[in-house]
Amino acid sequence: MSTYKTHGVCSRSIDFEVENGVLTQCSFTGGCTGNTQGLARLVIGMPVDEVIKRLKGIQCRSGTSCPDQLAKALIEYKESH
Repeated sequence: MSTYKTHGVCSRSIDFEVENGVLTQCSFTGGCTGNTQGLARLVIGMPVDEVIKRLKGIQCRSGTSCPDQLAKALIEYKESH
């Protein structure tokens, strides 16, 4: 399991797991519970590149959003693995 510390959003962190290029687990700590749970359920089982493509650049506040932070977390994960 990997943990990404979010920046500029209500959620404080994102825990996720990737297996064979597919997001297999995802959960947010903090933030709007319904939105973050819904987002997590939608992206589980999706290829990491597809999650990044769909979520990168979505804005809510401070030029980012929880979906954008998940994309950034996955980009960082890909760069380190």
